[in-house]
Amino acid sequence: MPKAASSLDLTLNERPAGVPLTRWLREELRQAILDGRLRPGARLPATRDFARQYGVSRGTTVTAFEQLQAEGYLRSQVGAGTFVDERLPQHRPAAKRPPPVGRRLLAPLTGLTLFHTARPFRCYEPALAEFPVDIWARIASRRLRQVSAALLAGSGARGYAPLREALAGYLGSSRGVNATADRIMIVSGVQQALDLLARLLIQPGDPVWMEDPGYFGATTAFRNAGARIVPVPVDEHGLSVSQGRRACRAAKGAYLTPAHQFPLGMTMPLERRLALLAWAREAGAFLIEDDYDSEYRFEGRPAPALQGLDKGGSAILVGSFNKLLFPALRLGYIVAPASLVDPLLALRFGTDHHAAGLDQAILCDFIVEGHLGRHIRRMRELYAARLAALQEGGRKYLKGLLEISRVQAGLYTAGFLRNGMTSREAEEAATRHNIESMGIDRFALRRTEVHGLVLGFAAFDEGRIRRGIQGLAAALEPRSSVRRSEPPRPISRMV
Repeated sequence: MPKAASSLDLTLNERPAGVPLTRWLREELRQAILDGRLRPGARLPATRDFARQYGVSRGTTVTAFEQLQAEGYLRSQVGAGTFVDERLPQHRPAAKRPPPVGRRLLAPLTGLTLFHTARPFRCYEPALAEFPVDIWARIASRRLRQVSAALLAGSGARGYAPLREALAGYLGSSRGVNATADRIMIVSGVQQALDLLARLLIQPGDPVWMEDPGYFGATTAFRNAGARIVPVPVDEHGLSVSQGRRACRAAKGAYLTPAHQFPLGMTMPLERRLALLAWAREAGAFLIEDDYDSEYRFEGRPAPALQGLDKGGSAILVGSFNKLLFPALRLGYIVAPASLVDPLLALRFGTDHHAAGLDQAILCDFIVEGHLGRHIRRMRELYAARLAALQEGGRKYLKGLLEISRVQAGLYTAGFLRNGMTSREAEEAATRHNIESMGIDRFALRRTEVHGLVLGFAAFDEGRIRRGIQGLAAALEPRSSVRRSEPPRPISRMV
C-alpha cells in the first residue's frame, strides 16, 4: 500500500535570477522553518510528491532535504517520512505595539488578566459543566444524518427560517417581545449585532447616549461608526433619562441594558422605561436594548422587554445564546422594526452573508423540543443558590471591605469597595491572590466616584465561591500581600 503524503501547501518565493535551483529550494525551506510557517514536528511530503507539487526534479528535492537534515532542520525516519526536527524551538513572533487607534479601542482591557482556567470570580462565563452536552450531541448527530443540501448551502442573511419562527415564539412568551420571524435576523452574537446597527444607524458625529458605567463593547461599536459618545450616568433605576436630556436632548439614539444593567446590575422599573420611550418618540431616536442574560432572573417574574412596550418602532432588541448556553455557539439575534429589516439585510449581505446554518438547525431543535426551557429553569435554580453563597460569604468575610449588591438576575453582581481602595487597586490586589475580577472603572466613561469589582458567580460551585470570598477578603485587607502562585496571561479581548 502506498504511503500517505502530507498535504503540505507552502508558498515559495520566486527564484532570483542566477540562483541555483537546489540552493533556492533549501533557503526557502529553511526560512519557512525559521519563520514558523513549518512548525517543529511538521511532516513534509515524500520527495516525489514534493517535486511534482513544486515543479522541480526529484533529485533537486532529495539534495535540498539532505542538506537541511545535515544542518539539523529536518530529520527522516525510514518508513515514516521527513519531518521538521521537534527539538527546534517553537517560533514566537515578537510582540508589536498596536497602532494608536488600536490602543484607544483596547484601552478598557489594558492590564486585564485572565487565568488559564476560570477562577472565581470570572464574570462572563456560564456554568459550562452543567450544559446538557449529551442532548446537544444527540440532536447534532440526528441533524448530520438527515442534513439536506439546502441546509448545507446556507441559511440566508435573515437566518434559518424555522429557528426564527421558534425564536419569535420563545421571545414573545418569555420576554414579552413583539416579534415575527420576518423581523428577526440571526447573527453571531451581540457584538456583531451592535456593529451592524451602528453602521446602519449612525453618521459620523451623531450623538449617542451610553450608560456610564456601561458595556465598552457597545462604546467601541459606535465609536467605530463615528458616533459622538454622550455618557449618561446610571442611578439606582438604570440610565437617567433626565440627565440624558440635559446632556444632549437631540441625541440620535441610546444603548442600554434595562433588564440587568451592565455592570452595576440593577433592573430598570416600568416608569423609567416609559420615560425612555417618550424621549425616543420626541427625539426621533432609536433605542438599542441589549438583553444579554435576563432569562436568569431569581426574584419574581422575568421583567418584560422594553421592546414589547414600544408602539412607535424606536426599540431594537439584541440578544445572544452565547451566555445562555455556551460561548462557542456564536449565535445571537436582532429583533428590528419592520422599517429596518431590508436595510439590515443589505448591510449583512456585504459582510458575512449569514451565520452557520447547521448550528442554527441544532439550536432550533433544542428550543422546539423543550430543552432550552428546561435548561433555563434548572440553571435559574443553580445560579440562585450560587448567588446566595456569594452574598452569604460576603456578609461573613467582606464586611467593611466590599459590599455585594443585591441583584435580581444574571451571571454576575457588583461589589462596591468600602476599604478606601480604587477599582484598579482592588483588581490588582485580587489578581495577586489568584482571584479573577474586573474593576468597575474599566466600564466608566466619565464617572470616577464608583469604586468596585464585577464578580461572576455562575461558573463556580458553592465551595469554590466560599474559598474565593476568603481569598478576596485577604486581598482587600489593608497591607495584605500573598505571593502569586500561577502567573496570569494578558488578553486583548474577552470571549
